[in-house]
Amino acid sequence: STGTPKGVAVEHRQAVAFLSGIDRQFPLTEDDVIVLKSSFSFDASIWQLFWWMIPGASMYLLPPGWEKDPALMTEAFVNEGVTTAHFIPAMANSFIDQVEMETDEKRTSLAKTLKRVFAGGEALAPQTAARFARSLPETAVIHGYGPTEATVDAAFYRYDREKDRERMRLPIGKPVPGARLYILDREKAVQPIGVAGELYIAGAGVARGYLNRPELTKERFLDDPFYRGERMYQTGDLARWLPDGTVEWLGRTDGQVKIRGYRIEPGEVEAALRQIGGVREAAVIARTEGEETELYAYIEG
Repeated sequence: STGTPKGVAVEHRQAVAFLSGIDRQFPLTEDDVIVLKSSFSFDASIWQLFWWMIPGASMYLLPPGWEKDPALMTEAFVNEGVTTAHFIPAMANSFIDQVEMETDEKRTSLAKTLKRVFAGGEALAPQTAARFARSLPETAVIHGYGPTEATVDAAFYRYDREKDRERMRLPIGKPVPGARLYILDREKAVQPIGVAGELYIAGAGVARGYLNRPELTKERFLDDPFYRGERMYQTGDLARWLPDGTVEWLGRTDGQVKIRGYRIEPGEVEAALRQIGGVREAAVIARTEGEETELYAYIEG
């Protein structure tokens, strides 16, 4: 938000725990091919870099810049036999736009190879998942949720064409093996099914903390009241348990927004704008039109 990078200290054991968990939930075989197309600064690159090693599968490195060109991606997926890919929802829409323009032969070839698509970084709209299901009906669409503070993803939900047809928002699913999700009130008491509360993440994936920010680490990484000697991460997300045992994300407890996978604090952007000469006041909001979210700044001179 401000040009000053922030870091989360994720230890090797937490990454290994996550990779073991995702492979238990979505087991790969030696015939699978994972495409690496995320920046190394994006936490999803962890599983793109290393998950394939567990079952002895393969990884395909998408050439630099191709991740921004859906036509090149589609061609590469078919030629290299990519079975597993990750998209932020904004790029997922562009990818499906391209798939819908391809020939029947190309779509058939893609449908034969692409087994699963993970979508994360921001909420996946049901309309986007439905478009995937129509264009590539044999491809599993998996909605992932999790902050870097809990090592990539803490929960997954597999889209169901029939069950999710009328949903306003997709659940974030159930915890990845090794993770625990709590929905608590302000007193840290467990909320019952259907009642909103703040979402906390515990288990093997909870990171060490924020790099060189001990006060913020102390504020957000708390003692787990249910497992002595362990910690939990306070996400700042509102959520509730659904009767089927999945979790539904409801929004934020603060003003943080996510745009194309990036966390943005509007208050930080406002503070940076106020430092510009001639700017007396600033207000920053996120606006969504269609399937695209953009940041708008309003200034007073």
